[in-house]
Amino acid sequence: MTAGAKILPAIEDVYAIAGMIMKVKEPIESEYNLISKGQLIYTYFHFASGEALTNAMISHKAVCLAYETVELDDHSLPLLIPMSEVAGRMSIHEGAKYLEKTLADVGCCSGVFREFSLRRF
Repeated sequence: MTAGAKILPAIEDVYAIAGMIMKVKEPIESEYNLISKGQLIYTYFHFASGEALTNAMISHKAVCLAYETVELDDHSLPLLIPMSEVAGRMSIHEGAKYLEKTLADVGCCSGVFREFSLRRF
């Protein structure tokens, strides 16, 4: 048995020959029409929050395996739990970013410090 990979010049070329596409993020709108009937797409889909994505996968008759639905025998979600933990930790950083003066136009210090409450500067 041999193994290998081939670098293709465009995403259209990849979708045209691949039987299975593995991604981290769901297909974006520009990819919808590249998906062929029966093509296996393996990724985090989050169908509940994306009606356009859901309808596109149905209309293209894609075979969709969503990482977030993979379950072990004990019903735990081994692929979703770590991503949720990362997202939860990153939410603090993202929230703080949007409190900065450069993005919010008013700087805000969200922490509580001795003898100080929430301050704007």
